[in-house]
Amino acid sequence: MENKGKILMQKYEIGRMLGQGNFAKVYHARNLQTGHSVAIKVINKEKVLKVGLIDQTKREISVMRLVKHPNIVQLFEVMATKTKIYFVLEYVKGGELFHKVSKGRLKEEMARKYFQQLISAVDFCHSRGVYHRDLKPENLLLDENGTLKVSDFGLSALAESKRQDGLLHTTCGTPAYVAPEVVGRKAYDGAKADIWSCGVILYVLLAGYLPFHGTNLIQMYRKIGRADYECPKWFSNEARRLLSKILNPNPSKRIFISNIMQNPWFSKGFNSKPIATITEVASQGFSDVDQITELAKQQELARPRPTYLNAFDIISLSGGFDLSGLFMGHEQDVKKEVKFTSVQSASSIVSKLENIAHHLKLKVKKDGGLLKFEKSDNGRKGALAIEAEIFEFTSSFHLVLEMKKSKGDTLEFRKVLEDDIRPALKDVVWTWHGEQKQEQEQKQHMHYSS
Repeated sequence: MENKGKILMQKYEIGRMLGQGNFAKVYHARNLQTGHSVAIKVINKEKVLKVGLIDQTKREISVMRLVKHPNIVQLFEVMATKTKIYFVLEYVKGGELFHKVSKGRLKEEMARKYFQQLISAVDFCHSRGVYHRDLKPENLLLDENGTLKVSDFGLSALAESKRQDGLLHTTCGTPAYVAPEVVGRKAYDGAKADIWSCGVILYVLLAGYLPFHGTNLIQMYRKIGRADYECPKWFSNEARRLLSKILNPNPSKRIFISNIMQNPWFSKGFNSKPIATITEVASQGFSDVDQITELAKQQELARPRPTYLNAFDIISLSGGFDLSGLFMGHEQDVKKEVKFTSVQSASSIVSKLENIAHHLKLKVKKDGGLLKFEKSDNGRKGALAIEAEIFEFTSSFHLVLEMKKSKGDTLEFRKVLEDDIRPALKDVVWTWHGEQKQEQEQKQHMHYSS
């Protein structure tokens, strides 16, 4: 825990906490030498090691060292101790662009200004072989002067991570902003996928809500695949034409950034002169970050690793696209498996399940990404055995756990599930599959109201 007033590495005085997630906390801090404000992202090494995110952390460092630009949050330095990794970042105190949009749509001139800065930043990233892959208003910050700053390069990819075909193959990003070719599990051009996300952001800035949404994920993905959207009446004709070129579902026909910059709507008031990049500040502690890779390999053997899901696996888990009724017979209301989503870390869920198993006197076995629980005594149809598997599928590391009966009596499984497992998991479950409330669906679909 970082205490307010604590001096870090004899260089920074820690202030108030600005935010936190499953794996990191962000604090305001003051550089003791210059007096300037910075933001310090404190990452718990043990947590990122346990869920296999050390490579992602190292990639984020590498990427941020490459992209020094006035419209990108600057990484000043990286430091590390035995238990923590510290990102010292530019302090951007204006908040997320998301908060501004959530109050309603922006005037066209203001939307254009932010879009120009976004495109400038993304163009610079692409020139350095960096593809963000999770562009959305929540990852766009504003400083005290209203200057846009792109942040959160945790899902970014480098050109060197492409396969021999020159394309990326990892399905990632936030559903409402993801390009059709990414949703379709196809190899994709990282630059073209980023451009699509920029188009969705432009629509949101101008409209105050998302272009693609539905009552469930499958409906939304169908609309994305067809670029099925409507422009509100207040959109200018020039903005409509530009959006139609950006939100083209065929990536080979989608507009290039260079052509966006030459577009009449975009170029109004745009300073086309090259922007001087920020001088890189020497970074520290990278060797220490590399050293923990070996420790990560050792710890991976002790914990089951989460399985990564692609976009269509996520669709199959959504309540609006449950096909089980087509295949199940009379046992339909006595299900042999259950699923739930959680915002807890994989290690937290595993620990919770191990505690439940101990309480129920179940034997626990680990087999890769699987946890296996088995009763020692026989039931009506032999010893009850339960398998649990954890899947990881979003940038915020929401997890889906699938629990199913592998041996024994189905009714006994349901009784153990309802009487013991479900009540014990209440503090880690976000929602049980098939029981989503409207508010939770709105969160899942990330739909903004105007």
